[in-house]
Amino acid sequence: MKKNIAIVAGGDSSEYVISIKSATQIAKWLDIEKYNTYTVVVKGTTWTVKDESLTDTLVDKDDFSFTLKNQKINFDCALITIHGTPGEDGKMQGYFDTLKIPYTTSNTLASAITFNKIFSKNYLKPYNIPLANFVSIKKGEPINADSIIEITGLPCFVKPNCGGSSLGVTKVKKKEGLLEAIEEAWKEDSEVIIEKFLDGTELTCGLIKTKEKTIIFPPTEIVSKNEFFDYEAKYTQDKCDEITPARIPDELTIEIENLSSQIYDIFQLNGVVRIDYIHDNNKL
Repeated sequence: MKKNIAIVAGGDSSEYVISIKSATQIAKWLDIEKYNTYTVVVKGTTWTVKDESLTDTLVDKDDFSFTLKNQKINFDCALITIHGTPGEDGKMQGYFDTLKIPYTTSNTLASAITFNKIFSKNYLKPYNIPLANFVSIKKGEPINADSIIEITGLPCFVKPNCGGSSLGVTKVKKKEGLLEAIEEAWKEDSEVIIEKFLDGTELTCGLIKTKEKTIIFPPTEIVSKNEFFDYEAKYTQDKCDEITPARIPDELTIEIENLSSQIYDIFQLNGVVRIDYIHDNNKL
């Protein structure tokens, strides 16, 4: 008997459009011989099953079901493809845990921590994981540019603490541009993180661990045609080269794979995960 899969997309962040594109791709990839797939678009408190052959149907959030031709459809699994809140920050995970519906990401706690850049960095500190120097500022707090630059140097990166797809991210080269960059990041989140600029090779490593085995994918080298790996470079064809396997020495590949495995375990992650790196001055 086919399983009913909910591809959960949309969300309440600026990454809504990217999430919908992700869901469309995944719907094409899933084996229709094995699964009945339905895209559930989440926007605020309105959750809708979207299908070309169906009239948009509201989801019953009491048990995460919907009615099709007078028949109640329950889901066997939620494939969470929401970028940003509430799909990456643990909120959807908590909902599905309550209903005992399996889902495809890390659990509520791990999702909440890893979605928050500052929490993630502070969580990793006792494990001596190498991290870029950073400062955090909440909206409304006084900003002392000199004190920030003393820690991060220039150039530096200003980012929303909770957010993705490089939205609200600015590379700041002069002190005079710092305040404007912080204001831009505050459009996406009420807290910003300002990080030291690392001038090196950008790398990423995907992996998954199951009860049976661990699969660590070859590191990918990211070469942006823009000044950095910004929104345009991430989502516009020919604006970035993603080279797999990365053009790096074997010993660095092993270091990345080992560190990725360690971080996966530290956060007690589940499902497919991607961990990003900069290789700068022979340091990862």
